[in-house]
Amino acid sequence: MNKNVIVLILGGGRGTRLYPLTKMRAKPAVPIAGKYRLIDIPISNCINSGLNKIYVITQFNSVSLHHHLQSYHFDQFSRGFVEMLAAQQTNEGSTWYQGTADAVRQNFNFIRQRDVDYVLILSGDQLYRMDFQKMIETHEKSAADVTIATVPVSRDRAGDLGIMRINEDGQVLGFLEKPQTDGELQQVYTGEDFIRAQGYDPQGREYLANMGVYLFNRETLVEALTKTDYTDFGKEVFPAAIRTKKVCVHLFDGYWEDIGTIRSFYEANLALAHNPPIFEISTPEAPTYSRMRYLPASRFDNATVRQSFIADGCQIGDGAVIENSIIGIRSKIGKNCVIRNSIIMGQDFISSPEEDAVEIAAGKPPVGIGDNVIIDGAIIDKNVQIGNDVVIKNPNQVQNTKELEFGMIRDGVICVEKCAVLKPFWSLTDILKQNGK
Repeated sequence: MNKNVIVLILGGGRGTRLYPLTKMRAKPAVPIAGKYRLIDIPISNCINSGLNKIYVITQFNSVSLHHHLQSYHFDQFSRGFVEMLAAQQTNEGSTWYQGTADAVRQNFNFIRQRDVDYVLILSGDQLYRMDFQKMIETHEKSAADVTIATVPVSRDRAGDLGIMRINEDGQVLGFLEKPQTDGELQQVYTGEDFIRAQGYDPQGREYLANMGVYLFNRETLVEALTKTDYTDFGKEVFPAAIRTKKVCVHLFDGYWEDIGTIRSFYEANLALAHNPPIFEISTPEAPTYSRMRYLPASRFDNATVRQSFIADGCQIGDGAVIENSIIGIRSKIGKNCVIRNSIIMGQDFISSPEEDAVEIAAGKPPVGIGDNVIIDGAIIDKNVQIGNDVVIKNPNQVQNTKELEFGMIRDGVICVEKCAVLKPFWSLTDILKQNGK
């Protein structure tokens, strides 16, 4: 175990690309794969790599994230921790975080501890499994000031990512964000030989993309942030370090997906339920940890389920059909429902018959999904109240809408926001017609 490494997980942004899922919660607290949250991915990677001094930096809608992080406990002898660093007023400053680098700058007290040699900086919105010990070994072997994790990508993906130019020793010489033209792509062309020399099959991938995973020598990081007013790692700190420090790459050849947009979040979730899955969310060797909930097993009554995840504590009604979907914890789905290509995030609680009766008396459906409901191509956030015979589908393939009574459509994905109420016979098609879609 590396006792001289601290980890900073960056999750302080507004999460605008994941709105409306971030309307009521911080981006790292967004549920994924039925029973986890985005923050569980980097934390689990750290724990499985023997790194247990972890700070999560955030400032927006942080209550649910803070509640979730309280579930991470280490034994008293390891001195490990997972703590949240929220923006706060101090004697040194009283402003909100102005960016990822500024967030780290405002928390220098935790970096300057005398027993810290390395600082590992991670993103809070990526899906991957990585052994950070191997990255530390690469960093020490190359005697680098900064090491950046990189994933090989093909030409058709290079234009969507930050691409690096390296020499034959793996030292970064240049960096270009989202190269588009042939000339720009040629500037950052790596070729297959370097990738093959690292023991990996290039498979036609000839470019190296920035994963947003950085390992700094502590003094290098302190110098970079005290001598500049840079606010962003990817756009400012990292490119500047290339010019003045030894920056090397650590090649990672596994599944990696940035899930910062609604479309990428939607597709990555559904891909987890494929058989075989594109990515195993949890393995015996490297489990994904999360909050313990002690829920009962899910119950099915004559339901049909194909290529789907069903989390703990669910009640699936008679005649329901679920295909290519993620059904989150405590979901309550009524009779004869059809759910396809959708993510149902579930419920934070299981309502009692008495609580359901109160909602019905108020003219609202109970929490959960009623009978004869059709849902296709949607993300249904937590604690929704969906009445009988509701239809949530987008036959005209509307790509984007403004925020409406139910939520919104974004990137072609229907997003029903948390705690939305859809009364019986509600139809998305009718709502879109009323709004000229």
